[in-house]
Amino acid sequence: MGQKNSLSYNLEKKHRSISLIGKLGITGFSPEEMDRKEGNNCCLDSDDSDGEGGLGNVNRIIMRPPGHSGKAKRGHLCFDASFESGNLGRVDLVNEYEYDLFIRPDTCSPRIRFWFNFTVDNVKQDQRVIFNIVNISKSRNLFNDNLTPLVKSTSRQKWQRIPKQHVYYHKSSAHQGHYVLSFSFGFDREDEVFQFALAPPFTYSKLQMFLSILESKGSYLNESFQRELLANSVQKRRLDLITIGSLDRSKPNSKRRVIAIMARVHPGESPASFVCQGLLELLISSNAIANTLRNHVIFKIIPMLNPDGVFLGNYRSTVMGLDLNRSWHIATPWCHPTLKAAMDMLLTLDKNKEFQLDFVIDIHAHSSLKGCFIYGNTYEDVYRYERHILFPKLLATTADDYLSENAMFNADPKKVGTARRYLCQLLSDRVNCYTFEVSFFGYKLKGSDVTIPYTEDSYMRCGRNLIKTFLEYYHSTGAIPIELAMEVHNKKRRPRTHHSRSTTRNSHRQRPHTTKTQALLHFKDLNINYESDTSMEDFTYRKPETSRFFEKFADYMKKTNVMYSTKSERMGSPPPTTIVVIPEPSLSIIDFNLITRNDIEKASRLKNKRAK
Repeated sequence: MGQKNSLSYNLEKKHRSISLIGKLGITGFSPEEMDRKEGNNCCLDSDDSDGEGGLGNVNRIIMRPPGHSGKAKRGHLCFDASFESGNLGRVDLVNEYEYDLFIRPDTCSPRIRFWFNFTVDNVKQDQRVIFNIVNISKSRNLFNDNLTPLVKSTSRQKWQRIPKQHVYYHKSSAHQGHYVLSFSFGFDREDEVFQFALAPPFTYSKLQMFLSILESKGSYLNESFQRELLANSVQKRRLDLITIGSLDRSKPNSKRRVIAIMARVHPGESPASFVCQGLLELLISSNAIANTLRNHVIFKIIPMLNPDGVFLGNYRSTVMGLDLNRSWHIATPWCHPTLKAAMDMLLTLDKNKEFQLDFVIDIHAHSSLKGCFIYGNTYEDVYRYERHILFPKLLATTADDYLSENAMFNADPKKVGTARRYLCQLLSDRVNCYTFEVSFFGYKLKGSDVTIPYTEDSYMRCGRNLIKTFLEYYHSTGAIPIELAMEVHNKKRRPRTHHSRSTTRNSHRQRPHTTKTQALLHFKDLNINYESDTSMEDFTYRKPETSRFFEKFADYMKKTNVMYSTKSERMGSPPPTTIVVIPEPSLSIIDFNLITRNDIEKASRLKNKRAK
């Protein structure tokens, strides 16, 4: 170590630390090698550490109490973050039950420390510990508003939030007045590995696996689905571009609408990938909404703009320490190859006379606000601004978790390097550029103060809500014909299986829109459903027809002992109810309470007389 000792952290006197300084990379030691290291009661940094600005992830560190030597025992916790998207820079043993954990800063960006993702194993049954994450750089965050870390284990793969009563976010005098996230945890199973994270991780490898599955599932779309390599990152990882939508040129005079969607420009905002997954899965499905949009709109989707940062476990930065969402106005092929490739694609689409670029949406996760919401721009042109705020208004009516009070429309010069601000100036006036934000924590339903935590499924639901809102937008602006939109709405309606239906030839005709109301009838088990195309004359009382009706009814009365019942022509229908369906505009209902008693007796006497 020698000359590089000055690069390691200044530890408190009660702790000892060994920092192994080396090049950036993920390497480490086996448990046997760590057993031979000095300072068994201290943290051991992996050899990708190069000081405070690039401290590497811990690699299978076993924490022993002071004075212990030899083989590690059960209960000597083993910490590890040397895996994809992992982040834990250092561990200090405070006492037998308490550990101080240090987030590794973003590479080449030492002031950014928020994302954490690490595992703990070699635990003892019912062992209880306290973890203190002591170097969070962002004091204004959702931990002030009851956000808690996530945990899962080997046999319980579903992420769960640690209960709030076991989590404390506070200023600590023992840590120079910095904010500390402390949480207690009890390990209930010895042979399992427990993983803790800020949010559900969505790694680069997981994305590649998902896109491969998506590509196979979308093969039935033929030319309406395409996956291509748009560019490579600094570390030569793929920048994938997914194109969904028909390129049918049967209407040469009409431009094809285009929507561009981007996600994960900030690698620690993993909820953005789940939102993107939800909208991708809906777009390749056979859903009526997806079919309609694919026929009229082309989607250009970049699921991961910063693959290097995602792989390394950074929160906001690239491998070079750059915040891509502050660099759109200075993007270069050497420092920002993914931004430059995305920008060139958008410019090409915007200038192409065959296409009309309508939307550019950048998906993010917010660390200090709840719900989902939109950040937009302001314009001096009133008509452009009114058109710009239409999509957020429609999204507010579609998504239950949308919080309008968090939405913001501005022209802040400090955000000139963001996609929302820069692209609205770079592209033509007809393009709407937004930032779609979804909370790391959860949302509140309207009229309620209870926070519902987001899960992976609810994040994907946010993506589906975006797709639904696109259809509403194009319906409102007339880009998609109203007939098609109504057809989609009708297909979404649930099948009417709660009452009997006729199986005659005319059963598939267009039925009149009716309103069901209950009528007070004398007989029990009476079920009358008028749902055919019959004219109003068919419901008019005529004496000859009534006589024949009562003649048939008398025969029926002789054969059965029930007072009166009608059976549906369709087998397996539910029990009859006393519901009369009245076609519009009006219907004269025959009151059986008044006519049936005397007329049935008269019909019976008449039939008996004829029989004689």
